[in-house]
Amino acid sequence: MTGSVYVNHKEQLNRFAGFGIGLASLFTENVLAHPCIVLRRQCQVNYHARHYHLTPFTVINIMYSFNKTQGPRALWKGMGSTFIVQGITLGAEGIISEFTPLPRELSHKWSPKQVGEHLLLKALTYVVAMPFYSASLIETVQSEIIRDNAGILECVKEGIGRVIGLGVPHSKRLLPLLALTFPTVLHGVLHYIISSIIQKFVLLVLKRKNAHSHPSESTSPVQSMLDAYFPELIASFAASLCSDVMLYPLETVLHRLHIQGTRTIIDNTDLGYEVLPINTQYEGMKDCINTIKQEEGMLGFYKGFGAIIVQYTLHAAVLQITKIIYSTLLQSNV
Repeated sequence: MTGSVYVNHKEQLNRFAGFGIGLASLFTENVLAHPCIVLRRQCQVNYHARHYHLTPFTVINIMYSFNKTQGPRALWKGMGSTFIVQGITLGAEGIISEFTPLPRELSHKWSPKQVGEHLLLKALTYVVAMPFYSASLIETVQSEIIRDNAGILECVKEGIGRVIGLGVPHSKRLLPLLALTFPTVLHGVLHYIISSIIQKFVLLVLKRKNAHSHPSESTSPVQSMLDAYFPELIASFAASLCSDVMLYPLETVLHRLHIQGTRTIIDNTDLGYEVLPINTQYEGMKDCINTIKQEEGMLGFYKGFGAIIVQYTLHAAVLQITKIIYSTLLQSNV
């Protein structure tokens, strides 16, 4: 009787641990990281900027300035819309895979045809989510000073308006959705490919390392618990970090194209106060790349890169703290 109570207690603890660890990681990725995403996007689209914010020190300084002049909301704007875009992406993927033969998951014995079909599904999903991503991007970079309190579903309304050509009047420089399709799909598919490869590779390395360093007989309950959940989280962390870093220049180009002609007013990332209009006149992806290269130099593609360093340092710290908390909790319950 006592044994079964102990087993049930252990199972409950394991379940609680798995849920808690996953929740901590989700919270970090989507909530704690949001101010970094807001600042990174504002820096990326700010072609006026003389300060590129390539290090975490200048990023933290400018975050403090925005917080001081506009209040905490300046760094948390558009968070609801980023969740909506994630929901639309997941929903679109599910619906498309349901009504087409395109596979949502790849089997272990995959063929090049299967991979192609799977990537086509991802590409179609990014196309469906694109107008909503565009609206969400505007919400995250639009200055809080001139922003009216939009509802949580504003990005859905704006996204639909963009597709059917209604809603907020845009300027003639606004690029048609068709012109944004290639860079959006290219960025989305490459991000997915890079993160999938790195995630699988890191997971393989960690599992082999764990198998060699802890033979199954001598593994403590605490260690087996950590081995069950942490490799997945570390692999996911490494995958996101590598794909974000590798595709940063492409993301800068993508965000500039999406924001052009939307009459968006952003915060001045040089001063930490005042606002600036976005008046770019790129003709497309190639023109945007050439213009950034000529006018801002190669580092112009990396504006706001310090925000990525802050974001992933925070994430790594949360993973480490979670690991310490669960090790302590599990040891006291063993």
